[in-house]
Amino acid sequence: MGEAASGAGAGVFVAGHSMGEYTALVAAGSISYADGLRLVRERGRLMKLAGDRAPGRMAAVLGLEEAQVAEVCARVSSDGFIVQVANDNCPGQLVISGDAAGMAAAMAALTAAGARKVAPLAVSIAAHSPLMQPAAAALRTAIAQTAILPPQAPVVGNTTATLLTTVEAIRDELNSQLTDSVRWTASIQHLASAGVTTFVEIGAGEVLTGLVKRIARDANRVTVKDVKGVRAYVATLR
Repeated sequence: MGEAASGAGAGVFVAGHSMGEYTALVAAGSISYADGLRLVRERGRLMKLAGDRAPGRMAAVLGLEEAQVAEVCARVSSDGFIVQVANDNCPGQLVISGDAAGMAAAMAALTAAGARKVAPLAVSIAAHSPLMQPAAAALRTAIAQTAILPPQAPVVGNTTATLLTTVEAIRDELNSQLTDSVRWTASIQHLASAGVTTFVEIGAGEVLTGLVKRIARDANRVTVKDVKGVRAYVATLR
């Protein structure tokens, strides 16, 4: 999923959540459509291989702040397990990722810490965790061989929640994305602080629109689901 954002005097920015970051980079003119498809396909293939070799788990955590969840994950990891915050989606909604033992310990600790809900996700890989390191290492070669241009519109990176303005920054972001956390809350906060007042979600669902509602409550939110919708929305801007 991808997000386009704008505001009076703020200009246009783009961002994408997890795999959607590739969509954002295509929209910004940094990666061609064909190269974007190729990289996404290779990313998925490598993630599956990594998951087959080192199965992991993911779980949604509701009702706790990111700092609380990160502290619990760090404490569990200090015992030799693997678990970390995979997605900081919005205040009170996070996802953790790691190996089976680490996840079991973290899920129990988070429940004891007062989480409203800790729910396993129906996945067999630990995305955005160190278990994806083999996939990230192999994907690095494909990224290095891909032509990347400076973005025509500012792109907010998942792992840094800051602007990716150079080719080097984009490569670094894509290389680290599989093993690092998606900082979506901080990304949207960065856009809001830059003066963005309207967020447009481009994709089949409304997940990101709902997250933005929790992060930037006063912002305008628009969902565009297909090419016809894009054209209709653009027409309203003229």
